[in-house]
Parts: sequence; structure tokens; C-alpha cells
Amino acid sequence: MAVFVALGAFLMTLVGGWTAQRVTDRRHLVLGLAGGLMLGVVGLDLLPEALRAAGGEIFGVPAALLLFVAGFLAAHLVERLLAVRQTAHGAAEERVPQVGLTAAAAMVGHSLMDGVAIGAAFQVGGGMGAAVAIAVVTHDFADGFNTYTLTSLYGNARRKAVAMLIADALAPVVGAASTLLFTLPEQPLGCYLGFFGGVLLYLAAAEILPEAHHDHPARSTLLCTVAGVAFIWLVVGVAG
Repeated sequence: MAVFVALGAFLMTLVGGWTAQRVTDRRHLVLGLAGGLMLGVVGLDLLPEALRAAGGEIFGVPAALLLFVAGFLAAHLVERLLAVRQTAHGAAEERVPQVGLTAAAAMVGHSLMDGVAIGAAFQVGGGMGAAVAIAVVTHDFADGFNTYTLTSLYGNARRKAVAMLIADALAPVVGAASTLLFTLPEQPLGCYLGFFGGVLLYLAAAEILPEAHHDHPARSTLLCTVAGVAFIWLVVGVAG
């Protein structure tokens, strides 16, 4: 059952990436929506789950929040190091393709854990599995949308963006199938979600949204961002 549900996530991810490809003439709206989806996923889905699952505090601060900040700083550090390296070779600093590929690879890793979450939930029981499956399959549209957008935003060729999209679509199927072999401890999963949330927030706040408003500071772009957050809120509410 877990693998069957993961196939739904596979299809939804491809639909999200296809949507991102088809609206290239409204790039600012795509980026605005992607930023809202990422913000919603972080604030309304990943971080609450990380706080619940990651365990106790470290020197007065929840472990999930420490990892959240660490993820944000790690994304910033990786981007700066790659930009400096690119500049040292005489290239422009503004858009570094490796950053997009690294971010997309992180999305693939997250989708793999989505599949693991589906399998782990079905290990607990059918009701828990169904609730997690609804959340994962629905928000995998956002994952596919964001994976394609992140890869292409940084100047990577379309074939690379499509390759990362396919990898992202296959990841939950692989993750769900892997849970047939083991039982996943809750605390490491919570720690991972906290770290990944910080990475996504950095990409949304420092890269995606500023780019969305750079050439088109329109009200419609802002509305797309709000709509992205509202969509994730709806998904979380229905799944809850």
C-alpha cells in the first residue's frame, strides 16, 4: 500500500514540474508562487513536524530549531563559496548553476524522506498512513514545481532541470519501498526535517522571492506568493 501511494506522489511531482515548464512567459508569477509554496511547506509542515519529532532541547533551544538555523546558514555558506569560486574563474557572481543543482538535490533528498514517511506511517497503522499520504501526495505538486524552478532559475539547461524533476518524482517510490526493510526512528527524521526547513527558507527568502519581484514588482506576484502559502495551509488542514 505504501509503495502504491508513493506512485501517486510520483505522478503529482511530474505534474508540478510540467506546470512550472508551461508558464515560462509568466516567470515572475511562477517564482512568486514557488516562494509561497516553499514558505508554506517550511512554516506550516516541516517545522511543526520537526519540533514534534526531534526530541529535547540543547542548551535551552529545541534541537529542531538549532538544526533549522544550521540549515539556513549551510545554504548561505554553500552559495557564497560557490559564488566566490565562480568569480575567481572570471564568471559572473549572480547566478551559479551548481547552487540550483545542489538545491534540487536537496529537494530529491526530501522527497526520498517523504516516501520513507509514507512507509513509516503505514507501519503505525492504516489511518496514520492515509493521513500522511494525503499530505505527501498533495504537496509533492509543490516539490515538483519547486525542483524544476530551482534548477532552471540558476541557469541550468532544461535537460538538467527535467533530469532533476524525474529524480524527484522517483524518490518517494524508492523511499516507500525501502521501509519494507527497516523501521525508521522518529528523532533522526525530525532532525532532518528541521535542517532541510532552514535550507528551503533561505532559498525562498534570499533567492526566489527577490528574483520574482526584481523585474515585476506587481501585485499579482505578491498574490501568487500568498496563494502558495494558503495552498499549503489547506493541504496541512485537510491532512490533519
